[in-house]
Amino acid sequence: MVLREQKSERGRKGLQTRERLLGAAIAEFTRAGLAAADIGAIVSAAGVAHGTFFFHFPTKEHVLLELERREQDRIAAELTRSYRRPHDVRTTLTKAVDALDGLERRLGNRLFKDFLALHFSTTRPPSEEWTAHPVIVAVVEDLQRAQQRGEIPAEVDVMLNGVSFLVGLYALLITLPPSPAIREPVVAEYLTTYLYGLRAQ
Repeated sequence: MVLREQKSERGRKGLQTRERLLGAAIAEFTRAGLAAADIGAIVSAAGVAHGTFFFHFPTKEHVLLELERREQDRIAAELTRSYRRPHDVRTTLTKAVDALDGLERRLGNRLFKDFLALHFSTTRPPSEEWTAHPVIVAVVEDLQRAQQRGEIPAEVDVMLNGVSFLVGLYALLITLPPSPAIREPVVAEYLTTYLYGLRAQ
C-alpha cells in the first residue's frame, strides 16, 4: 500500500514537472521561435535540471507534438460541435479556417507558424496515419456526411480532398503574412477552389 502511494506521488510530481516544462517551453517558443529557443531558459523558468527536459521531451519538436495533440483535440471538439448544426459544405471548410484563426490568436503568429510547419518537418518523429489527426478526421467525416446527403457527388474522393485541403491551408498560413488585407482574399479564393473541386451543391 505504501509503495503504491509512493509511486502515485512520484507520478503526480512527474506530471507536474512535465506541465511546468511544457508551459515554459511554449513561452520560450513564443518569444524566440522553435529554432532559436534556448533550453537553458526553459529549464530555468521551470525550475528543473537541464537533463529533466530531455527526460520528458527528447527534442524541442516533441514539445510541439504535445501541444499539437492537445490543440488538435480542442479544435476537433470545436468543429464536431459546430458540425452538429445544419450547415453546407462551404461552412464545413470555413469552420476549419476559423478554428485555425482561433489557434493563431491563442498561440501568437510565431508559435502558430512553427506549429503548422511541424507538419512538413523532415525531422518530425515518425508520423501516424491521417486517421490519428482529430482535425482531419472531423473535417473528412463531415464531408462524408455531406456526400451521403447528396451535396457532393459520389465519385469525389472526400478523404483525399479533405486531407489536401487542410495540408494546403497549413502551407498557405505558414507562408502568408498575418495581415488580414493580404491573407483573407487568398484564403477565400483557396476555399472557393476547393469547393469547385468537391463540386458541392
